[in-house]
Amino acid sequence: MLELCTLASGSSGNSLLVTDGRTHVLVDAGISCRRICTGLKELGVEPTELAGVLITHEHSDHISGLTTLTKQLRLPVYASPGTGRQLCYRIAFLEELLRPVAPGEGFSIGGLAIESFPTSHDAPGSCGFRFDALGVLTDSGYVTEEAAGTLAGVSLLLLEANHDVDLLQNGPYPYYLKERILSDQGHLSNETAAAFAVAMARQGTEEFVLAHLSAENNTPERCNLIAFFMF
Repeated sequence: MLELCTLASGSSGNSLLVTDGRTHVLVDAGISCRRICTGLKELGVEPTELAGVLITHEHSDHISGLTTLTKQLRLPVYASPGTGRQLCYRIAFLEELLRPVAPGEGFSIGGLAIESFPTSHDAPGSCGFRFDALGVLTDSGYVTEEAAGTLAGVSLLLLEANHDVDLLQNGPYPYYLKERILSDQGHLSNETAAAFAVAMARQGTEEFVLAHLSAENNTPERCNLIAFFMF
């Protein structure tokens, strides 16, 4: 049975574990290696048992712990060619560990069958992943057709609900940053996430985990209230 366990989620860092009980993989490594290893051990998984790391894109809140983690454990890193190229610019030894996977391509790690799909974010080659009946979609200005098609029918979806539009527009962020977040290459709002959740629920998705909530521009209460009214 597949399980998803969030180690960290938000603008300060993102990382999660996907496991079927035998094969364990990380999605993103945006917190320190120490925090990742501590979190894994608390879940009963030794860091040396990891089969690989999947990277959605190369922004620092998704890769800040990757250098130390891969240096210590020599883990294979799965990423799109565009993301992989950026990672190799930053991490000198990574090329030998990199396993490029084009968005839209299927691949496997141990017993996990995985599909990738492109997202719309201001990072080259950004993508999300589906693991059988479990999906991960974060850091996208809108839900791409490929994402919607690949994720159709998952039973559990980890879905970005980054910001409340009113809080963001009236908050302290500078204008350029507000425009970036609200753009088609930014982040999903509560309203957009809720609309997609409704569409997914109609296709059989039973559970949702809301992720990447902004500490400044969102609250769990606002996410839950909008989702309640949308459903």
